[in-house]
Amino acid sequence: MFLRPLWGIFLVPFVAMLWDGAASQVSSPGRLVFALGRSRNVSLLQNATVEAVIPRIPADVTYITFQLHTQHQNATVSYHRVLTSSSSLNGSDAGLLFPLMRLQRTLTWYLRSPERSAITGTGVILPYGEIHPVPGGCNTEYNLLVDPNIYLQYNLFETIIQFAPANIGYARGRTPPPCDVNSGQSSRWRLEYDVYQYFLPENDLSGQVLIEHIQKVASVQQMVLNGKKLVMLKSVDKTMVSFSSVPGQGVIYSVIVRDPLLNSSASYVPVHTYACNFSSNLDNCYTLGRISTKVFFTIAGIAGLFVCFFGHRFFKSELFCMGFVFVAFLFFILITRVTSLDYDMRLGLTALGGAAGGVLLVLCWWRFGSVLLCVVIVGLILGFLVSSLLFFTPIGDLSIFRTDSVFWPTFCSVVVVIPLIFFRWPREGNITACGVAGGYAVILAVNSYIYTSLSYITLDVLKRALNNQFSRAFTNVPFQGIDYILTTVWAVLAVSGVVLQLYRERSRPFFPPSPYLMWKQERERRKTNILDPSYHIPSLRSRLKSRVQDMFRRREPAGERTPLLL
Repeated sequence: MFLRPLWGIFLVPFVAMLWDGAASQVSSPGRLVFALGRSRNVSLLQNATVEAVIPRIPADVTYITFQLHTQHQNATVSYHRVLTSSSSLNGSDAGLLFPLMRLQRTLTWYLRSPERSAITGTGVILPYGEIHPVPGGCNTEYNLLVDPNIYLQYNLFETIIQFAPANIGYARGRTPPPCDVNSGQSSRWRLEYDVYQYFLPENDLSGQVLIEHIQKVASVQQMVLNGKKLVMLKSVDKTMVSFSSVPGQGVIYSVIVRDPLLNSSASYVPVHTYACNFSSNLDNCYTLGRISTKVFFTIAGIAGLFVCFFGHRFFKSELFCMGFVFVAFLFFILITRVTSLDYDMRLGLTALGGAAGGVLLVLCWWRFGSVLLCVVIVGLILGFLVSSLLFFTPIGDLSIFRTDSVFWPTFCSVVVVIPLIFFRWPREGNITACGVAGGYAVILAVNSYIYTSLSYITLDVLKRALNNQFSRAFTNVPFQGIDYILTTVWAVLAVSGVVLQLYRERSRPFFPPSPYLMWKQERERRKTNILDPSYHIPSLRSRLKSRVQDMFRRREPAGERTPLLL
């Protein structure tokens, strides 16, 4: 009889505690519950503030980082419901770091949508212990006291990331170690930073794809497994890294700070970019590629296809195309560096300058018949492609080539070697240049409609020639399915074009003779060969003079005229 009241006394508080624990893990419209080490999708209504909660934090967790990622809309994360500049951050990749008190078991912060529409993204919670370094723990540049975020900015040439230095780990509830008191192994100066890069699928701008891949690289282990390490920075190095911009291609950058003494690591908040704007009316991410660019490279692709298979046979057409490419490339660099004209104007002037260069090269060959000049120009174009292809490989990212005084002499040396080889086999070299350069022109034409990394073989060199600061940028680009397909297409075009032209030209003269020299030889032959009927034909000057005199000479009557007798 007395057991029931006793069971009731102990059972009611226990059930209430379980109910409170279960209720604390249930999300509601104004409240989101996160779990440690996991990610979850987040939806924020317009101008809505949502409370985020982590219940039941283990005692061995020293600090927690929270990441919120959206595709292109800005979201606000804040320590407090009332927003201040020192306690909140706004962006598409925003994060907070929460040092925990000694007895703290729950954590609360706030999410807000400042946009005019609802926001969809993903949130990631990562717990760390006292041996792990603290990302952004020695921040002195940005608003947050401890800032684990990576700050990204981009332009047409390069994408730059910056971050605050980290601090060494410390026990829960203790005071953080000082940042700049000493520089020994017992301070933050022993820390190292690994910068990683992860490319999203090519030609895919969907937000769901971004969320799926952000979740794959949010933690240290996932980024090390899936990403590509580009550089390792010491604590004495500047916390800034530059990359080549790839408009329209999604890429995620992450920084992992390592403590080599304790063999531990922690991740900054990864940041992503497409190097383009989703909301601009002109050239946004969905409409990359101007009409003028498509027209220009479509015509270039058609001309390249012709040169690839028929360039040596139609030598004057080949010379015009090669002269066009040679002068247009140099002219575009010149007018871009010395003028501030808009892109379409520069492209139009480049086309005119290239056409003039092509005509000039054809006239030089027509007048002087110098095969040497033609071989040099064509060889330099092929040498440029070969040298650009060499530095497109991981060789181009070697630290020694980040200095212009090393890069440009090496690059030009490779360019000059190819014409020297042409001197020994001029016809074979010319046909090879037609196949390789013509095939690459086709690839560039395809690139104006569908993104491919192969365009950056020459574009990275062009960027370096236009921007003095581009030498510090990493030029790594993704090489995915479409790139393998187009590489195969380029190889097939080049090989088939070279083989076909070599077979067709095997019994013909190495190079066609100059029309002007042929005309001079024919004229001399006619002067000395009296059996040639053309020998008795007056010169052009005499014929023209006679024709002019006839126009002003009065005609004499042919003879006596009599009236018709009826």
